[in-house]
Amino acid sequence: MKIVSIFDKKFLKFILVGIINTLIGSGLMFLLYNCFGISYWVSSAANYVIGGIFSYFLNKYFTFQNKQKSFFQIILFILNLLICYLLAYFIAKKMVYYLLQNQPLKIRDNISLFAGMLFYTALNYLGQRLIVFKFKK
Repeated sequence: MKIVSIFDKKFLKFILVGIINTLIGSGLMFLLYNCFGISYWVSSAANYVIGGIFSYFLNKYFTFQNKQKSFFQIILFILNLLICYLLAYFIAKKMVYYLLQNQPLKIRDNISLFAGMLFYTALNYLGQRLIVFKFKK
């Protein structure tokens, strides 16, 4: 698959679904972390559990128009979310903590939560498009 063909109508649909998903999920994540004092990992995980359910159905049927009925596809989707989540948030936290080591914990955590969202989005799109909902001829 050419790099240019990755940025097409499906990409735009994925971004639209992601914007809606992000408003809901990140709102929940920042609310849990900042207002309820829930930990970094639990707050960010709540974002992706709620967002993951929403994302599966919208991306499967709207973005990638995948009609395949498969339990294996659901397992792939969950694995993709889990790997993208752990990788993105681990890298974000390490990177931000290194770059902003003199900043207060709340600032570092909020910036790393935001950076994790960005990394996650890129990794998740590639995983869903190239693996989970890859069109079967």
